[in-house]
Parts: sequence; structure tokens; C-alpha cells
Amino acid sequence: MGIKTHKPTTPTRRFEVTSDFSELTTSKPQKSLLVPMKKTGGRNAHGHITSRFMGGGHKQMYRRIDFYRRDKANVKATVLSVEYDPNRSSRISLLQYADGEKRYILWPEGLKVGEELMAGNDVELKVGNAMPLRRVPPGQVVHNLEVHPNRGAQMVRSAGLGAYIQAKEGDLAHIRLPSGEVRLFSLDCWVTIGQVGHGEHKSLVTGKAGRSRWLGRKPHVRGVAMNPVNHPHGGGEGKSGQGNPHPVSPWGWHTKGRKTRNRKKYSRRLIVKRRQ
Repeated sequence: MGIKTHKPTTPTRRFEVTSDFSELTTSKPQKSLLVPMKKTGGRNAHGHITSRFMGGGHKQMYRRIDFYRRDKANVKATVLSVEYDPNRSSRISLLQYADGEKRYILWPEGLKVGEELMAGNDVELKVGNAMPLRRVPPGQVVHNLEVHPNRGAQMVRSAGLGAYIQAKEGDLAHIRLPSGEVRLFSLDCWVTIGQVGHGEHKSLVTGKAGRSRWLGRKPHVRGVAMNPVNHPHGGGEGKSGQGNPHPVSPWGWHTKGRKTRNRKKYSRRLIVKRRQ
């Protein structure tokens, strides 16, 4: 579990930093948990591009992850493998339950093959176990947070992330999210103990444009490099970036400093401290 640098055989190879994949225990995914995934190229049902700079990429199969572990409460599970998932930054683990069913979960830091996990109200406080916030003491690091009870985990799912339980007050818990925001969660929301694994993902360096294209990311073109018909910043002789007005989108919307948070009452009501 670490990162790997390369000999500078080419100009791009000189700066490339990749994962050594030492934490993986198998290279073959569980076929019964694979789902075909169709590429959109950033286009909607009418064929219009609604998300720019997307396209191509390596063909991938989606791994169905169990973000809702309530239905397997009090059923023991054994960790069979730690695997690579091309659709997310974190690694995934394959569990086999006592009833024979197999499911994928996000791989927490420190979880090893052969360990036993369980989800429920009265399970041990152990890395990989899932339980309600009501059962987790303050100061514990958790991931896979439910925003609303019974909806499945929606927050803190990327590689290396962890949220901290600061305090409990009534039926609510104060949780500090990785962004620095302190937010209230119901004590009936379920979480998974521990921190998401593969924390060195943030240290990886793409190194070359080809690796971005494998991920389906096309070059992001600057507005000043376009023609006036394509972007408000386009046109001019030579590099004319100094005389541009405030940054705007191709459709004239102000972009720098523009607030994008969904302005719903419940979203603001549950925030104790905004992210810095």
C-alpha cells in the first residue's frame, strides 16, 4: 500500500506517480456483482452535450457496492479480498456472509482478508463494522455516512476520507466532515467505523495526457483560446487575457465566487459551522 515513481525514460514518465497496488489480493472481480456501464460522452437523451470535456475512456464494468447494510444486520461476514475499482478512488472489499451471499463494500484502512465483520445495533466497535450513530462514541472516525436514515450511505466515500464525531445532543450528532464543515446528523443514521482506505490517492500524478483520456477526460479548453462566437472571453489579437472582464461561462454566467450550494431550508438548518 503505497505510491511508486518511475525512471525518467520519457519527459512525462519523469513526473508520473502511480499506485503500487500492493494492498490488492486479487485481479478478478466477482462476476455476479458486475453491471454493464454505458458511456454518455457528456450527452443527454437528445444527443446534446450537457457536460463538456467528457468522452472516450476505457470500457468498464460497474461494481455494485453495498451502501445499505441494514438488511444484513447481525449476519457475520468474512472478508474474501481487496480489489481495484475503476469507478472510484477507493479500493473495495468482497464480503461473504454466513448465508452465502457476497457483497462489495468500500475498503476501510487496515481491514485485512480473513477478518469477520458485522452490521447491527449491538456489534463491536471495530474497523469495517456498520452501526447507527447512536452506538458510536464521540471522537471516533467514521465513513459511509447516511444523510437521512434508511437512504444508504451518501457522504464520506472517497479514498482517504474520514469524518469525526464531535458531540451528541438530543437525537442529533455533531460531525466534522472532511471539508471542515460541522453538520448535524440524526442518531438513527448508520455509519461505518474507520477511514476509507487508499489515502495515497491524493499523491498520484497523472504524468501524461493519455492517462486522463483513459479516464474519459478530454482536454479542458480555455475561453481565451476560443473564438468570440464560442465564448465571451474569445477573440482578440495574440494573448488577450489581461483585458478580459470577470470570469464567465460560455453562456455568460459569472463563475468566480458564484455560490453553487443548493439553497434548501433543510440543508442550511443542519449546518453548525460552514466549511472554510
